[in-house]
Amino acid sequence: MTARWIALSAAAGSAVLLLAALGFQYLGGMAPCALCIWQRWPHLASVLAGGGMLLLPGAVWVIAGSAGAAASGAIGIYHTGVEQGWWQGPSACSAGGDIGALSTDELMARIMAAPVVRCDEVPWEMLGLSMASWNAVASFGLAGLWLLALRPPRWLGS
Repeated sequence: MTARWIALSAAAGSAVLLLAALGFQYLGGMAPCALCIWQRWPHLASVLAGGGMLLLPGAVWVIAGSAGAAASGAIGIYHTGVEQGWWQGPSACSAGGDIGALSTDELMARIMAAPVVRCDEVPWEMLGLSMASWNAVASFGLAGLWLLALRPPRWLGS
């Protein structure tokens, strides 16, 4: 397996994760929160890096693809922490803040401006891990695969 095929496999992995997220959204009826959307963009960058590899192979595409996958993994860890209550999430999609001092009109305005999907709730989990956690695991695996394309081991036959 050549370095190019390793990189393209990693890009395909990011494409599969994006398609799975879209499947959960459009086929499964699971609307994404803001952090879920944030996790998708770096995967798109990795897919585009794979396209760049097809046009002009080079280490810059491998580094860009790895950075994209790792960034999605990092956002996935952040999102997991928000879901678990380890730290505060973005105020736009998480509970929190002192609402006791708000007037009725201010409270109503805040409720009406709140997003429908919250970042601090786990809508789906498997084997005790949320979708954000699984994205982190898969993303860091893909980042490692991208990096393997920089110098594939001999046993891969490159």
